[in-house]
Amino acid sequence: MRAFLLLLLLFPVIELFVLVKVGMSIGFLATFLLVVAGSMLGVFVVRVAGLATAMSARESLARGELPAQQMMDGLMMTVGGGLLVLPGFISDVLGLICLMPFTRRLLVNKVRQRAEASATRQRAFADDLRSAGSSPGAGRPASRQPEVIEGEVIEGEFEPLDKK
Repeated sequence: MRAFLLLLLLFPVIELFVLVKVGMSIGFLATFLLVVAGSMLGVFVVRVAGLATAMSARESLARGELPAQQMMDGLMMTVGGGLLVLPGFISDVLGLICLMPFTRRLLVNKVRQRAEASATRQRAFADDLRSAGSSPGAGRPASRQPEVIEGEVIEGEFEPLDKK
């Protein structure tokens, strides 16, 4: 989490540094036009990706399949388009990496592997909790009943127990 926070704080600084260096190399107007063109491309990609993902998911559902791959591709295209919308060249490069089919498949597979590993750890943890809650040799988890203490309510004045 700390690495993510550090990256979140450093990213704009690095992006601004690269933007200034490119601006000094090719000029302000060319840099400005590149940033605006990248943002316009990002808006276009986000709109097209959303529509294409919805159509592809609908076709998969009509065939009786789960549209997991289409949804992940659409998510990566949306992230790529969002990165293109951000002003700067580093975010544009990252956005293009998310948009290229080869690298998109690699990223989707990596995300899927991490999700499966996380789900496996969670299942193992849940199984450990279930086995710890069961009585030895019973073969099934012990049912936990709340402890109920019965009593009566007496209206009136009460004296603390520690005063004697």
